Amino acid sequence: MGNSFGTIFKLTTFGESHGEAIGGIIDGCPAGLKIDVEFIQKEVDRRKPGQSHIVTQRKESDAVNFLSGIFGGITTGAPIGFVIQNENPKSKDYSHLKDVFRPSHADYTYEEKYGHRDYRGGGRSSARETACRVVAGAIAKLLLQHYKVNIFAYVSQVHQIKLNKSHTEINAADIEKNIIRCPDEKMAKQMIEYIENIRKQGDTVGGTVTCIAQHVPIGLGEPVFDKLHAELGKAMLSINAVKGFEYGAGFDAINYKGSELNDIFENKHGIHTKTNHSGGIQGGISNGEDIYFNVAFKPVATIMQQQQSVNKAGEEITVEGRGRHDPCVLPRAVPIVEAMCALVLADYLLLNKVTKLG
Repeated sequence: MGNSFGTIFKLTTFGESHGEAIGGIIDGCPAGLKIDVEFIQKEVDRRKPGQSHIVTQRKESDAVNFLSGIFGGITTGAPIGFVIQNENPKSKDYSHLKDVFRPSHADYTYEEKYGHRDYRGGGRSSARETACRVVAGAIAKLLLQHYKVNIFAYVSQVHQIKLNKSHTEINAADIEKNIIRCPDEKMAKQMIEYIENIRKQGDTVGGTVTCIAQHVPIGLGEPVFDKLHAELGKAMLSINAVKGFEYGAGFDAINYKGSELNDIFENKHGIHTKTNHSGGIQGGISNGEDIYFNVAFKPVATIMQQQQSVNKAGEEITVEGRGRHDPCVLPRAVPIVEAMCALVLADYLLLNKVTKLG
């Protein structure tokens, strides 16, 4: 089971949605990094359930307890262990699903692969695991701050409601001004109202999170198989409910000719490109321009409506969602996308230091 991510800056997570706790071990974090526990907790709070009326109402404090690798507020170079207690599981909400395969969930595939599964909230396949990624991502952000790297993400689309602004027009300070985390007040209001209506219908909806990484050093990424955009794609596609990843011009690149899409170099206070259709990555290596990409999230699979399915015996049944679920995962996905981006950049930054003299 793939429970680890990264090569040098490496995260291993553990725990299930309705178990005693979730947690992780971060290995490879350099010694001497000042740890801002308050910053880390704030990052986790941006992901936690119950933060607004348009997300799941499960109540968890998600308080992070560090167990090792930090002394006097400074990293020691040893593995950083941490744990987050599960305070508000309601396993009884899932007892009726013990032998049921829910549509578009991991129930059937887990059962077939392992012959046994934790049906309480999806167990290990639950998005609750992503809280551990946000903890590690926050530490990666603290490391990246030493290199002036800035990462932020925002909701750019909910279903067919799309923010018509370029990533260069976004003011990062506006993202946290509303519960949907869209940096446009008018569009945010439309998105929130739409999600409220979807929730009343017992349905769910998806959309897009856009992420931007600024001041990324030139040279991150490896040729051939370990290209920077390939690793970012792997990171984003490992997040629950993600169905698509595109960077730079992405799929829209097919609408251009080469003469229109090429990023022309110029030397003005250093070498830069006039445009950035490449999304800050060329040949799989960062070129110093802003890295930007979109992550597509599907509608949450658990809906409060009856659906046809089958059980372990192969019998046709009717199943309906119960308990506390997100009508739209996007607001809570924003810090997860940022975290996974930070993990990739921190790992590649450290890798770059061992593959180049000077």
